[in-house]
Amino acid sequence: MASPSQASLLLQKQLKDLCKNPVDGFSAGLVDESNLFEWSVTIIGPPDTLYEGGFFNAIMTFPSNYPNSPPTVRFTSDVWHPNVYPDGKVCISILHPPGDDPNGYELASERWMPVHTVESIVLSIISMLSSPNDESPANVEAAKEWRERRDEFKKKVGRCVRKSQEMFGVDFGLLRHSKRR
Repeated sequence: MASPSQASLLLQKQLKDLCKNPVDGFSAGLVDESNLFEWSVTIIGPPDTLYEGGFFNAIMTFPSNYPNSPPTVRFTSDVWHPNVYPDGKVCISILHPPGDDPNGYELASERWMPVHTVESIVLSIISMLSSPNDESPANVEAAKEWRERRDEFKKKVGRCVRKSQEMFGVDFGLLRHSKRR
């Protein structure tokens, strides 16, 4: 039997750490117990944002040379956001290959580095939900709405949040009501 790869060992450790010390705002686990390279992640919409109360599912797929190359993250839930492609793929700097940006938009220090972990990636995605970057959007239409028609943008995000709650069987109105007591 071949010894486990560096990537497998690292992913095993990160999964164990997250199970031992869960982080507020998301949960993560394997899609299939036999594959350490594909994770299922649920991100809870950050408080005081348009995404508050949402439960957004994503698949994080790691390359065999992780941590030297970044994983890809694709939402399987509907997410209307300037930095999420229409197919759900997340576009943030730390998920871009290491080194200089061929387009000159990002510094090498903003791109992928092997020190990133599942936790730092998901926390960056939560931050992205809180503060969209409409300067180099993945979803041009969402970025235009964010800049020019904020009410339309808010309505679309609200629909995504409600749909995500229905998928989880959550009535957010009841949640808000119970918090006030």
